[in-house]
Parts: sequence; structure tokens; C-alpha cells
Amino acid sequence: MNWNAFITCAVTGSGQSHLRSDRVPVTPAQIAAACVEAAGAGAAVAHVHVRDPETGAPARDPKLYREVVARVRDSGTDVILNLTAGMGGDLMLGPPEAPLPLGAGTDMASAAERLAHVEELLPEICTLDCGTMNFAEADYVMTNTPGMLRAMARRIRAAGVKPEIEVFDLGHLWLARTLVEEGLIDDPVLVQLCMGIPYGAPAELPALNAMLAQLPKGWIHSAFSIGRMQLPYVAQSVLSGGHVRVGLEDNIWLSRGVPATNGALVERAATMLSAMNVGVMGPSEVREMLKIQKRW
Repeated sequence: MNWNAFITCAVTGSGQSHLRSDRVPVTPAQIAAACVEAAGAGAAVAHVHVRDPETGAPARDPKLYREVVARVRDSGTDVILNLTAGMGGDLMLGPPEAPLPLGAGTDMASAAERLAHVEELLPEICTLDCGTMNFAEADYVMTNTPGMLRAMARRIRAAGVKPEIEVFDLGHLWLARTLVEEGLIDDPVLVQLCMGIPYGAPAELPALNAMLAQLPKGWIHSAFSIGRMQLPYVAQSVLSGGHVRVGLEDNIWLSRGVPATNGALVERAATMLSAMNVGVMGPSEVREMLKIQKRW
């Protein structure tokens, strides 16, 4: 049991959720406002993707991140920004009869390109998706080779940014442990257990327990799931000794038929933690725990 937990709000993501809910922020102004809203509701960390302001499609243009970060910082809101570094590893194969040439939507970038916004803006945290995975999206593969992850981990460490290791399955944890053993990721290690995402680890207790059994002593973890399992995982994660993630990246409903906002999801999570007598950590407490410095 974890009696003091922090809440991360993943405010927008890179999927097609903006087509299913008009509450999903798209423009830099909307994304920054969502970070501020989440912080006001009790989130210590805001996890940020950016989108094309015209189409809502996922993007990795540094100028979009630049605007989001500037708006959040100018607001005076004390929230830890966690910028994704997951974009740039998108492999879209052709159909099974003709997998090559690669399909539209393929975006394979260098480690330097994938981290350009991180090295420029120096958030306190950025993500490191620790493995390759099939998603339930036709012939799309999220691609993160061991060589790419080693190169990215070195750059993140040199920039003085704390990586949040994103783990979708047991093999990803094995690779994460290897990076730590090689000295590419410093203590305290921060890991996010991503459950219920097809086709990674299912959001079932035996799968979560298997992941937890592979966590080295001293690692700090959160665990979350998607859709209707997002809010139950608030309790499940702290019961497992972890922290909490909610937000519109992973779930667009507050309850059946009731569209969520980022603020409402964070408020619900904070209420659940309070009802369990779990303290909700603020940004300064999280910085102390993770040994990170406030950037502004």
C-alpha cells in the first residue's frame, strides 16, 4: 500500500480521441489550459503530447511544445511537465500481401529529432517508451529498438531530465533493467506500468502482479489502464505501492454517458485517494522524491 501518492494527468495523447470527444485539447492554448486545469484539481504532473492545431493529428513539432510550455510557465502554475518523447517511432507497414513500401503515417526519426523539444525546453520529466509493440491499429508498430533507446537514454541523462520509463509488457521491463544496469538511467528510477493497451499487458491482476514482481527494489512506479478501467486503477495502483495516472489520453468518460474533462478525472482520482486515506502529493514533494529540480 502506498499512503502518499502523486497524480499524473495525461491531458491529450496522440490517438483519435479528439474525434470522439470535444473535450480533448488540440491546440497549444487548449493543451496548456488543460495542464493548468489538471494542476488546480490536484495533479502534480502533467503529461504532454502535442497535436496539429488544424487537424488534431499527432505531431512532434518543437514550436508546438514551445508554445505549450511557455503558456504553462507564464501562468505561474506549479506543475511538473512531463513531455512525451514517444513520437518518431511510428512504423506503418503496407497490407499483408505487400508490406513494403512503408505506408502513409510512417514517421521514423533519429534520437536527436525525437528529443529536440526535450533538449531545448528542459522539462523536469520526459517519457522513454521502453520497447517495440503491436497496437490494435491495422499494420502499425510502435518501434523502439534497444539501440535507439540507449541513444535516447544517453541524451536524456546528459540534458539532466528525469526519464519516465513507459512499460507495456514484461519484455519492456527486462530492457529497462538493462538500461539501468548499464548506467544509462539514474536512481531513483521512475516507471509507468501501462496496462490494458492492446496488445500489451492486459489490465488483469495476474498480469499486473507479474509486472510488479519484476520491479527492482527502490524503483518508483505508477500503474494505469485505459477506458472504463482507468478510474478503478487509481485504487489498484496505490494498493500495489504505486502512484496514479488519469486523463483524456487514456479515457474520455467520467461515467457511463458522461463526458470527462481532465480536471474532472483528476478530481475523481483525488477523491478516491482521500477516501482511502491516501495523501495526495504536491509538486514540491514529488520533486524531492524523484530528486529533480524545479525548472522555473
